[in-house]
This record gives sequence, C-alpha cells and structure tokens, in this order.
Amino acid sequence: MQERTKKHPIESVELRFLGPIVKRARAIQSLKALGFVDILDSVPWRDAYPEYSEGQLSGKALAGVRYREGLTQIQLSEMTGIPQRHISEMENGKRPIGKEMAKRLGKVLNISYKVFL
Repeated sequence: MQERTKKHPIESVELRFLGPIVKRARAIQSLKALGFVDILDSVPWRDAYPEYSEGQLSGKALAGVRYREGLTQIQLSEMTGIPQRHISEMENGKRPIGKEMAKRLGKVLNISYKVFL
C-alpha cells in the first residue's frame, strides 16, 4: 500500500492592497521591515532557467520535489510503480513526462501534476 508523504504547512500569505500610488514605496518598505517580499521583482520559475529546454525543466522540477519530500528514486519508484530507470531518465530530460505519468507523480509527491507538464 502506498504511504502518504507529509504535507508541508503553508507559512506564507500573499497580500494585495489598494491605495494612493504616491505612498506605494513607503508601504513596501514598511512591509519589508516585517519580512514581506515584493513579488513584483520576481520572475516565473521557468523564465529563471533559460538554459534548460522544456523537457529538462520538468525533470529538474521532478528532482527538486522528490528531494523536498526526502525520497530516493527507488522509494519514488516503489510508491508510483514507475521503474527507477524511467524516473532517472525523466529527471535528466531523456524521457518526457506525459500527463498520466505527471498525475501519478503529483499524487504521490503532494503537488499539482501541472508542474511537470
């Protein structure tokens, strides 16, 4: 029987405010002092790695999520029924991650399968 991995608690919140534009900078500085981050300075994670192809990005995402959950390729293989060799090939961008495979991985790794597509 498959064992569920622990879910990570959500420790952040996104806030949106409506107010005078002239006080925007002051509001941002006040929130930064409390530990908030201005996400307008951020970029989508796929855009942050232009050196990787789309297939390689999916593989890197798989490896990262597997690492986050503290699983080896062998453990993930046992939990999903996917051969360990295939997981290795997916992580290295040598095997595509199809929709059905992404759904199986997403369910076990507690993440939306769309990350892998």
